Amino acid sequence: MKQLYQKSLLDNGITVVTERLPYVRSISLGVWIKTGTRFEAEANNGVAHFLEHMMFKGTERRSPRDIARSLESLGGQLNAFTGKEQTCYYVEILDEHLEPAIDVLADILCHSTFPTHEIDKEREVILEEIRSLEDTPDELVQDYFIERLFPGHSLGYQILGSAETVGRLTQQDIESFYDEHYRCANIVIAAAGNVDHERLLQLCNEHFVFPEGGETPSLSPPSDKASGDVIIEMPIHQTHICLGLPALAYADPRRMDLLILNSILGNGMGSRLFQNVREKHGLAYGIYSFLDFFHDEGVLGIYVGVPKKKYDFALDLLRAELNQLTQEPVDAVELGEAKSQLKGNIVLGLESSANRMHRLAMMEIYRGSYISLDEAIQRIEEVSAENLFETSGEVIQAQRLLNVTLIPDA
Repeated sequence: MKQLYQKSLLDNGITVVTERLPYVRSISLGVWIKTGTRFEAEANNGVAHFLEHMMFKGTERRSPRDIARSLESLGGQLNAFTGKEQTCYYVEILDEHLEPAIDVLADILCHSTFPTHEIDKEREVILEEIRSLEDTPDELVQDYFIERLFPGHSLGYQILGSAETVGRLTQQDIESFYDEHYRCANIVIAAAGNVDHERLLQLCNEHFVFPEGGETPSLSPPSDKASGDVIIEMPIHQTHICLGLPALAYADPRRMDLLILNSILGNGMGSRLFQNVREKHGLAYGIYSFLDFFHDEGVLGIYVGVPKKKYDFALDLLRAELNQLTQEPVDAVELGEAKSQLKGNIVLGLESSANRMHRLAMMEIYRGSYISLDEAIQRIEEVSAENLFETSGEVIQAQRLLNVTLIPDA
């Protein structure tokens, strides 16, 4: 029987990880570049995202329309996204179409031409994307929160960039960022589904021709982390609050503690925040907590949208829920329910080959090793109330809290 998880390092330095799921007829495959907004400078903020868009705007062999139709015509899909520390180009395809999918991915990633007229058009598309975000305050407040939590550090930069920085990016800026970061040693190819590892290695060797070598630039952790209150008036109808603080890095051994705490705090209708803020007091429609994990840092946050007149009361409730986690250990019943919820979320999520592919890549990029589903569940089971209480006290400290609020200007 073939091993389900396999990892190989190609001669050119690209890492390939796969998880074979012989019971499906599809493959989710992503080419992950270990670069994103964090590797930008203030002057070129938004270039990683701009470059991602430009990969779909023509190669030596394909027009933008050819790229768009290449896999859709085979019943698959091709897409990409940019994050703080990675950029991913991915396909979801029938297993029989692996070779054409690799051909398309390799073509756009290794042979894009970045034509000037397409850069000018795509600039307008991205500027509209920025304007769209500005019209979505529940998302905008979280971007403002991260930006202010890590002041002056690239980890806080906006992924889209600003209208000003995007407006001045040039073809040379885009090509320079590509040349610096899109290198073999900076790339992980992850695939999950009915994929044959050896066949994928052969195709990757044949098609992906990036500049060899290259290393991920060294990371400097944020030296300053803001706290306090930031109130921003805007022409909106609802008050949007994002309250949180720095947390744990992806590979921190206490990460599982924080995932369980997040389930207890604000992940789902049974969470403390939902039951208190929405069900008991009727203050909000949308209320949840969230986690972000990076190489050397993390974020624990809460989002809620409330009426302007209820702002002070709502903020007091959020602070009280965070404080409660540091004052009293979670009881056995609530801990057991949170563990079951987290296990269910993980197991059900991994019914999707796309989610499995994403998990493979994250483990390789942040840990350099694989954790099986059984191992992950075992780690959840091993978390105790004492673990949670200790981690809560270390992470949740009132003096470290930052509140960023968008409030109606009238």
